[in-house]
Amino acid sequence: MKIILNNIHLLHPEQKIDKDKTDILLIDGVISKIGNLSKEDLNDAQEFDLSGKFIVPGFFDMHVHLREPGREDEETIISGCNSAANGGFTGIACMPNTEPAIDSAEVVTFIKRKAASHLVDVYPIAAATVGRKGEVISPMAELYENGAVGFSDDGVAIKTSAILRRALEYSKMFNTTVIEHCEDETLAGGSMNEGLNSTTLGLPPIPSVAEDIIVSRDILMAEYTGGKIHIAHISTKKSVEMVREAKKKGLNVTAEVTPHHFTLTDDAVKTYDTNTKMSPPLRTRADVEEILKGLKDGTIDCIASDHAPHSIEEKEMEFDYAPNGIIGLETEVGLTFTELYHNKVLTLNQIIEKLSINPRKILNLPVPKFEIGEQANLTILDPDEVWTVDISKFKSRSVNSPFNKRLLTGRAVGVINNKQIYFKGEFSDL
Repeated sequence: MKIILNNIHLLHPEQKIDKDKTDILLIDGVISKIGNLSKEDLNDAQEFDLSGKFIVPGFFDMHVHLREPGREDEETIISGCNSAANGGFTGIACMPNTEPAIDSAEVVTFIKRKAASHLVDVYPIAAATVGRKGEVISPMAELYENGAVGFSDDGVAIKTSAILRRALEYSKMFNTTVIEHCEDETLAGGSMNEGLNSTTLGLPPIPSVAEDIIVSRDILMAEYTGGKIHIAHISTKKSVEMVREAKKKGLNVTAEVTPHHFTLTDDAVKTYDTNTKMSPPLRTRADVEEILKGLKDGTIDCIASDHAPHSIEEKEMEFDYAPNGIIGLETEVGLTFTELYHNKVLTLNQIIEKLSINPRKILNLPVPKFEIGEQANLTILDPDEVWTVDISKFKSRSVNSPFNKRLLTGRAVGVINNKQIYFKGEFSDL
């Protein structure tokens, strides 16, 4: 099949491509020509007029919960992929807190097989320890050989420094990263950030130092072992500062932030809406300001959703008892453009780096290229489209979002990958 993407602005910071008002010819999903199309090229081609749109390397979210196997009522591999495509992503990494955990070759193979024919590429993050219990290292070599691209105990920090050391030493053999949920369990267990709001609302608190302690430990262990540590969903001012100093020392430390942690503060919890309950919790304005600074100066490498589907019944419990987490794949791009691009925190090139290039590099995955003969892997962006979040139109099986009815500016309007296109809400083969 032949399709032409007309009048696009082609942007790829790593390849130093910045071409406005150009065309791309795709034949069977492969880039055949860029610009200067002939009359023959136009014959029997389906044309998409994308005036005012940008085409960028396909976005990648490295922190997604798909819930399958175990909680298919909340999300399946396919519904999660549909949600990712609708949000503008051509690839995702799925976290290991499934039931059973992704701690065996069988589960890794199951996930890859289920996702194999979808537009969205799925890469499993395996458990660092058996059952994510922090007691015994998982069979990391076997997991890696079967397709795992990183290791994490996801939802909890690796329990002891000794186990963390071992995980880092093993992961070095495969040049992979250990992804850490940084929270000291002995200080955790509350419902929101510790501060004036938690006192006023009467909710059990989680102090920011709970995160800082584990970030400090992990940086020290990365320095000691030479292994790679990735700090998931960073949320505190002190943690950002520690990652910044680690990078200055040349350590193998990277970090991600979620849109909800650079968009909301713990003031949002005043509504007692359980969709504002997450782990790590929403923090203070000072924390958000440091996160924005960390995004701007490169301390924070990438943006990830921490997409965490939950059933309506679970989220409708009292705040203390409701589970942590929100869905995020379908609001991530919109929040990023609204809060970071239009507020001049990040340039469009920086956003592409944080949503496409850097997460793939952290996981040692190839970055899509705009070259003749390359399979098209791209996201179509409209940075200026104004739209209203409507959870009833989401592709996810769950609707636990605090952003319903929020007005956003900027979104992904389509994606192309694996000889498939998702455009205007429909999947089609190329």
